[in-house]
Amino acid sequence: MKLWQKNKDIEQVSAQWIEKFTVGNDREFDLLIAKHDIKGSLAHTQMLESIGLLTKQELEQIHFELKAILVEIESGIFTIDAEMEDIHSQIEYILTQKIGVTGKKIHSGRSRNDQVLLAIKLYLREELIQISKSVYQLFEQLMSLSKTHQHALMPGYTHMQIAMPSSFGLWFGAYAESLVDDLEFVNAAYLICNKNPLGSGAGFGSSFPLNRTLTTELLGFDSMNYNVVYAQMTRGKSEKAVAIALSSIAATLSKFAYDICLYMNQNFGFICFPNALTTGSSIMPHKKNPDVFELIRAKCNRIQALPNEITLLINNLPSGYHRDLQLTKECLFPAIDQMHSSLKIFQFMLEHIIIKNDILSDEKYAHIYSVERVNELTSAGTPFREAYREIAKQIEENTFTPPGKLNHTHEGSMGNLCHIEIREQMKKFEYLYARNEN
Repeated sequence: MKLWQKNKDIEQVSAQWIEKFTVGNDREFDLLIAKHDIKGSLAHTQMLESIGLLTKQELEQIHFELKAILVEIESGIFTIDAEMEDIHSQIEYILTQKIGVTGKKIHSGRSRNDQVLLAIKLYLREELIQISKSVYQLFEQLMSLSKTHQHALMPGYTHMQIAMPSSFGLWFGAYAESLVDDLEFVNAAYLICNKNPLGSGAGFGSSFPLNRTLTTELLGFDSMNYNVVYAQMTRGKSEKAVAIALSSIAATLSKFAYDICLYMNQNFGFICFPNALTTGSSIMPHKKNPDVFELIRAKCNRIQALPNEITLLINNLPSGYHRDLQLTKECLFPAIDQMHSSLKIFQFMLEHIIIKNDILSDEKYAHIYSVERVNELTSAGTPFREAYREIAKQIEENTFTPPGKLNHTHEGSMGNLCHIEIREQMKKFEYLYARNEN
């Protein structure tokens, strides 16, 4: 059954291979937005009753059956029949079977265009909230690790060359602050998705006196897409905004995973994990491979390509709905799932990270203190450039002697991790990661 069919004869004309091609995997992805389609229909029908297009009794019938379907969806037993084009057709068919002609009234003043767009926005809004919660949890974990290991020294690198002393506190804290910036993108995507498109119809409004303000309030949107043409233009644009947010988080996780893979390498040897969390080799018994982080890196690198993939789908489309937009689900929905799993496994792995001690006591890091020596001479009155040349000469002549330990100024600067300031930055997103989406 298809919502756009005028009579049953068309069904006999449709070739099966055409349907298979056009529907593709859409039924599978529609199950992810099924509960949101129900929520949209609950709000839409309540609005229809308020303007006289449904009676109170009809509304009660419709809501009773819609809530029964919602229970099936949330329990995981709901399916979309093979002969149904999508979730929207399935739900309307079930209603019609149970309450007759009343079930056919729910589509008054609504197009499948704004119906689908609404369900997707509700789905994306909920997923962004859940992702922000996971990001916040990882942020808290990193802040805790940063504080715990703020005085554990490690070498810093530039150009993959030994540079200056750093600390594990700085390392963990850097990725914590990176997540704060990532939530800027999540927040922006949430604001774009949190506008009600319902009532825009196919992109040209409706002659019914629809109360869009009421559905906006019922669905918990902050605002609405006022221009009905633009409301339809947000299909694809909303998905791209979410893709950009995901790609920002993915960039942080990918870089962090790369660091971990590098620092687990025996030539670095800064960190390690229990044997159970690494994998071995089929022929080399000494191997402890960081497969989890390599897969996080690969998955997150794929997610970073997502905005470009969606751009290629939507960038040559005029205004209005086009079937091309269906494919954004195939790109975005699996990426959201991958982001959830990557954030979850990252937190689990960091619970078991083991930090090596006394890394800088290794002779190969002797020159890491050269800047400290330059600063000592400069503090004693030697012009900086002359002090720099003096220490460079000592290094070339192999007469450089590293200090016994960092002076209090340098050690203090590494210990000053600005935890309070970074937490203050994170607080502005509290309305997201503390929100319960109903």
